[in-house]
Amino acid sequence: MEEGMKEEQPTIHVGIDVSKDKLAVAIASGGVRDEVLSLGTFENAPASVNRLLKKLSGRGAPVSVCYEAGPTGYGLYRQVRAFGFECCVVAPSLIPVRAGERVKTDRLDAIRLARLLRAGELTPIWVPDETHEAMRDLVRARESAAEDQRHKRQLVSAFMLRHGRIYHRTKPWTMRYRQWLQSQSFDHQAHQIALQEMLQAERNASERLDRLTGHIEALVPEWDLAPAVNALQALRGVALISAVTFMAEIGDVRRFETPVKLMAYLGLVPSEHSTGKTTKRGGITRAGNSRVRHKLVEGAWTYRLPARPGARKLYILQEQSAEVQDIAWKAQSRLTARYRKLSQRGKKSTVVTTAIAREMAAFMWDIARRTMPAC
Repeated sequence: MEEGMKEEQPTIHVGIDVSKDKLAVAIASGGVRDEVLSLGTFENAPASVNRLLKKLSGRGAPVSVCYEAGPTGYGLYRQVRAFGFECCVVAPSLIPVRAGERVKTDRLDAIRLARLLRAGELTPIWVPDETHEAMRDLVRARESAAEDQRHKRQLVSAFMLRHGRIYHRTKPWTMRYRQWLQSQSFDHQAHQIALQEMLQAERNASERLDRLTGHIEALVPEWDLAPAVNALQALRGVALISAVTFMAEIGDVRRFETPVKLMAYLGLVPSEHSTGKTTKRGGITRAGNSRVRHKLVEGAWTYRLPARPGARKLYILQEQSAEVQDIAWKAQSRLTARYRKLSQRGKKSTVVTTAIAREMAAFMWDIARRTMPAC
């Protein structure tokens, strides 16, 4: 080696087991057969993390850090990256486990992460920036409010059915239905109080849902992914909330090289069990992001109708490029025909909508990657 040239130091691989209060830290350096060392535990606080990072930087070698995704979020990731170190967050379900590993402690988990990181056996997940994470939290808050509203309405419906009060019109929760509910009277005061309390709870849940929807509508135009959100609404079965949910949960769709990889991430591909010359395919895997999968399945029902853009979709389409318009019409033509064909073959409605949802994901992938801002 020439005089004056420094020998490159091997990367220090750091595994961190994260809990609410503490961090268990282990480091792996050198070759795969070298020992993995535990550095002990540190307080899970920015100042303590900063001291740890300074201690690691003093070793004079490149540092790569990893930890499991969990309820503590991405603050640690951003602090490590800001310090200049590599960092990856891994999904617990994707961490390889050795057969026979039955002892689990924070210290052993940190050692295992450091060892797997050094061996290159960890698959990192995508980490959103702070603005994107904030929008995703808002979308998830709205989803929680929608679920709360559904639950409150189910309680009212079950109460009325239990007492033989049947609403004979087809569509519930209209103004007329609410007036009918308010007009109901019971012999026992306790029943009357119970109904009024349930109705008030439903009103509160509906108002909360409307507020959160309004906040999303107000913030989307300021979001850097607004062009993609707007373009996705050109597709049948995709309204504002579905489009925002897709972009908030998926983020940069360009990280999926093909639409098939996105379908797999959403759990919309068939499960498979192969042995020898026998291959058996079952239902969808249901792995990955369930929030987007549910939105796609909901939207898939709309393709049971003939291919014809409605007045609202026509207005949205006029605001989009010819390229997006072309993709939206291809999607509508293909998916309505496929829905009809699968139904005529006697497939169950759940099977049909799942198949349509899977192809919807491909069209959404295509539109989003074309309309997202450049990196």
